[in-house]
Amino acid sequence: MALRMITAGESHGPGLTCIIEGLPAGLALDRDAINRDLARRQLGHGRGGRMKIERDQIQVTGGVRHGRTLGGPIALGVVNRDYANWEERMNPWPVEEDVQEVHLPRPGHADLVGTQKFGLSDVRDVLERASARETAARVAGGAIAKAFLKVLGVEVFSHVIQITGVSAPRRDDLVPEDFAAVDESPVRCLDPESSRAMVAEIDRLRKENESLGGVFEVRAFGVVPGLGSHVSWEERLDGRLGQAILSIQAIKAVSIGDGVEVAGMPGSQAHDEIFYDDARGYYRATNRSGGVEGGMTTGAPVVVRASMKPLPTLTKPLRSVDIATHEPAEALRERTDSCTVPAAGVVGEAMVAFVLADAYRRKFGGDHIDDVLRAVRAYEERIAWRRR
Repeated sequence: MALRMITAGESHGPGLTCIIEGLPAGLALDRDAINRDLARRQLGHGRGGRMKIERDQIQVTGGVRHGRTLGGPIALGVVNRDYANWEERMNPWPVEEDVQEVHLPRPGHADLVGTQKFGLSDVRDVLERASARETAARVAGGAIAKAFLKVLGVEVFSHVIQITGVSAPRRDDLVPEDFAAVDESPVRCLDPESSRAMVAEIDRLRKENESLGGVFEVRAFGVVPGLGSHVSWEERLDGRLGQAILSIQAIKAVSIGDGVEVAGMPGSQAHDEIFYDDARGYYRATNRSGGVEGGMTTGAPVVVRASMKPLPTLTKPLRSVDIATHEPAEALRERTDSCTVPAAGVVGEAMVAFVLADAYRRKFGGDHIDDVLRAVRAYEERIAWRRR
């Protein structure tokens, strides 16, 4: 049984929708927990004026009764408050007013290729759906996946490790408790000194009309060994994680564990040696593989790092071409953020959680959450896995 998530909606349209299909019945959901994740997605130094307008709250219109899943598709909605300012331009139905088309594609955005692909004359028909505002719906769906994983003993966290040229010290010893206060940092960085340096870098480049990219890391703790499979390319879990993370707007690279670093190491230093004792069972002293070997989880924390490019909407626009006249022009300039790496980490949590929840559903099935728990516990007993 697979888990499926689909989203709908435009950045300045009436709202966003997420439909999750494939979760078992009987799973308890916490509305406040979902809303907290939606609020966390709006965090981060460098956000623009829209975050002062939107106060994302979840609306459930199907699949849940009295706080528990029913086993059918779950429909989630997030209202766009800013739609009140865009009702003429983004109304789903024809309006009497003459709405001016946008003809100025931004380098680095979906604008130009989208108009070519779909035969459109108005860039807004592309950019509204391509916008990262869509990820609010994904975070809502990811919060549902996190609720499912939590019952199974899995927790998913994220933190920022780099913004432009400012990097935090490497931490390989992180445990869930280390993330308790991560959202108190204005850039969601675990190292206070690096956090201050990142804020200063955002302020400096924002004054120069620049946008900033960076790197965030997602860690999942408590994942059972054996999710995913080596037998088929499409079942390899690292492939699924890579696709999910790269689907996030502005993400240009992904690494599972030390995937980049090990390319420059000899084999004796690149792999996680295997040990065994009666108390711990099989274990590894290192986790360079990021908790995935041969397309399958190893039981170590799953570690995924994502590299985000600077946002393509700039307060000092880049050169472009007017698609109506083919004349040189400046790219579209709209209200924008200067840095969204901290928020992207929360979206990364949602996508990693969804992929892991899907892997659990594929492996263990079950129509009710109790069926899932029994199947997971039986498997853990069969492989003699010691949860750490």
